Amino acid sequence: MAHRHKPTHLNHLLNATARTKRLKHAAQIHSHIITTAFISLPFLFNNLLTLYAKCRRPSLSLLLFSTAHQVSKTVVSWTSLISLLSHSPAPFQALSSFNQMRTAGVYPNHFTFSAVLPACAATSLLLHGQQMHCLISKHGYEGYVFVGSALVDVYAKCHDMGMAEKVFVGLPERNVVSWNSIIVGCLLNGLHVKALFLFREVIREALFRPDQVSFSSVLSASANIGALEFGKQVHGVLVKQGLLTLSYVKNSLMDMYFKCGLFDEGALLFNSIGIEGRDVIAWNVMLMGCVYNENFEEACNYLWIMKRTGLSPDEASYSTALHASAHLAALDQGTLIHNQIIKSGFSKNTCIASSLITMYAKCGSLDDSCRVFEEIENLNVVCWTALIAACQQHGNGNHVIELFEKMLADGLKPNYITFVCILSACGHTGRIEEGHAYFNSMEKVHGIIPGHEHYACMVDLLGRSGQLDEARKFIAQMPIKPNASVWGALLGACANYGNLEMGIEVAGRLFELEPNNPGNYVLLSNIYAQKGKLKEANQVRRLMGVNRVRKEPGCSWIDVKNKTFVFTVHDKSHARTDEIYEMLKKVKELVKSKGYVPQKRFAINSAEEFKEESLWYHSEKIALAFGLLALPAGAPIRIKKNLRTCGDCHTVMKLVSEILKREIIVRDVNRFHHFRNGLCSCRDYW
Repeated sequence: MAHRHKPTHLNHLLNATARTKRLKHAAQIHSHIITTAFISLPFLFNNLLTLYAKCRRPSLSLLLFSTAHQVSKTVVSWTSLISLLSHSPAPFQALSSFNQMRTAGVYPNHFTFSAVLPACAATSLLLHGQQMHCLISKHGYEGYVFVGSALVDVYAKCHDMGMAEKVFVGLPERNVVSWNSIIVGCLLNGLHVKALFLFREVIREALFRPDQVSFSSVLSASANIGALEFGKQVHGVLVKQGLLTLSYVKNSLMDMYFKCGLFDEGALLFNSIGIEGRDVIAWNVMLMGCVYNENFEEACNYLWIMKRTGLSPDEASYSTALHASAHLAALDQGTLIHNQIIKSGFSKNTCIASSLITMYAKCGSLDDSCRVFEEIENLNVVCWTALIAACQQHGNGNHVIELFEKMLADGLKPNYITFVCILSACGHTGRIEEGHAYFNSMEKVHGIIPGHEHYACMVDLLGRSGQLDEARKFIAQMPIKPNASVWGALLGACANYGNLEMGIEVAGRLFELEPNNPGNYVLLSNIYAQKGKLKEANQVRRLMGVNRVRKEPGCSWIDVKNKTFVFTVHDKSHARTDEIYEMLKKVKELVKSKGYVPQKRFAINSAEEFKEESLWYHSEKIALAFGLLALPAGAPIRIKKNLRTCGDCHTVMKLVSEILKREIIVRDVNRFHHFRNGLCSCRDYW
């Protein structure tokens, strides 16, 4: 019965199975090919190799190739194997097979080199590409356009754009793949302006008709540098060439508009697709577009709408929604998303796990962050850094240092952000010598060049310990020009230690660097007020008006029974306003009995006789009073504020936590404040 199958019929069956990708059927056909003694036929053998790869079992392709001793392995067979391993992806196995082919005495041709070069690119090891380049030159295939294009791609992905351009320029002939290789290479290496220039050159000279890869790449480059006008011109070309219907291109165009701040234009494109035409990528671009434009609630809503349409979110969808929940500090929303992640089987995904750690931390639940971390099976540097950052945000500096040392002991290499966290932790725990040691190890031990964030942490470390002159000298010796974060750290130290002279100088620099930041004016005004120079303090406040710098209206919000309640200064909009203000009076009496003295310098827009009273109408105090009324006894009170919490509110929170034995967690614009038993995790410096 087996003999009735002709080779052509078996080949037809192989092609049909390649479409269904049914491994069981592949094995059955394989058996027929063996029993009919057709395995030695090259076209059946090569097709069978490819079929196992399409069934996502490249190991079986390798096994077939290595055990089929009766088959004469030609360059075509070897090339088929190398090609499928390159795209499986199994790049190191592809390179190993290439070497075995040469050892067997089979010479590679231009197709073989085209097949093996993607494997060189996938390893991201420049040496592999260089060695293959030498062989290509030796065999005389450098002038073949598809070999040269693949070589450009290798150098670009190995971050040697100098050689990528050299190979590209030396190509005797170029096609769309060649141009795409160099444009995508520029995009991968952050040469966004260069990518735009090359695309413009192609369009002007009519060198070839750009395809969806060309358009998508140049739109991504436009998005990354905010080149809105160029992106609009590309949009026009897309319409003319009739490529706007391609989902790949439309998604890139949406992303460009979102990243350039034109949310409505991006949303219009998304809505034009129609529910049935939207794939997961389109939804992810929409979710990320909401996040880019700070429409965090919409981002969360779109996740649920996406699920209702029948599409299953992927790891990017969930990570983006968790990011939005973290910005909103919406613990209930984040918990709902976490439930869906567990149901969808993504809970072991390290990317999602790190997003969960960050979400719980920013929602004020560090314990949940730790629980997520403990459940991760394959910890990587991103997961470690997420937990380290979470502990740092919550003022657990000692735990940050313990985690960092444990991560190093586990053999993981810290990244740029990890060092920002550890240096900040050293500052908050007063570990000056260790902070210097960690800073010095960045480049010497770990090969990470310090950036502005690291220098700002070092200035903060010195400033917190009162070494303002040393901090000033440190800034003067920086190899890079100090930015606003560096000077801002020093201004904060000047405010904390009342150094008016240095504060005036530093504030002046900040007024030049970020003239529209109201925080710098407020800090300088507070330093003047501390020194009793109220006239000068008021002059700084008036300077804000002259420069049209407006301080964002302060507001605080608190979640009770899955509902968010927002309060502003002197807020009386809540249905329980009378009860809230009655509670405020009780709190005022309680803290005064503990020695509370109002800090009138934080009552800014009030006449002198009303300053003390106005302090009690700050939004976080009103939120606190509501929390005491609405939350169960003993439950933590979690308050979020859009601005830096003031010193007077900070003092009141500490006293209330001690008197009423309540844990109070305040997330302001800078950090988390955990108030327990009359103490704050920030150690009164924020």
